[in-house]
Amino acid sequence: MDALFAIAGKDFVISVSDTSNARSIVRMKNNQDKTYKLSSHTLLAACGESGDTANFAEYIQGNVRLYSVRNSQDLSPSETASFIRNELAGSLRSRKPYNVNMLVAGVDQNTGVASLYRIDYLAAMAKVPFAAHGYCAYFVYSVMDREYNEDITLEQGFDIVRKCLAALKVRFIVDFPNFSIKVISASGTREYDMAEI
Repeated sequence: MDALFAIAGKDFVISVSDTSNARSIVRMKNNQDKTYKLSSHTLLAACGESGDTANFAEYIQGNVRLYSVRNSQDLSPSETASFIRNELAGSLRSRKPYNVNMLVAGVDQNTGVASLYRIDYLAAMAKVPFAAHGYCAYFVYSVMDREYNEDITLEQGFDIVRKCLAALKVRFIVDFPNFSIKVISASGTREYDMAEI
């Protein structure tokens, strides 16, 4: 019962994820952060099986940081997404593949251009203007498709997020208690409260 979605503007990406950890009919936790900071300008949002998600995301986080230390520079969002896709494809061919769906959001420090990559558990990757994973995708894709344009401002992005959350609240049978909203821009990553948007 995960909900992840993101919207990319020209110089920012808004990442939204629910904060609940549930299994079957039991909600075990209400403050689970499903995002992982890979660098100052790149964020990974992951959902899927809890153990696989935590294990794979922390493995990626550690390797991306190791690359930064060894080479004295961060990977760009596209390089990070390609690395993640390659690691996931390798695990897919093993006896214990990871069941993880991810969104990689970031801003290239050299060009200042924002990008968003959608990667599923079968290691299919695509650069997209907006994306969603989990059951929320059934409801938010129509809102994002209708409202999105490539020249959106941050405030217009927040307006789309508000409409997506309203659609989930009205139409989805599961009531998510809270969402984590993060904006990745040239100045870094900032977390927003639900009341701030």
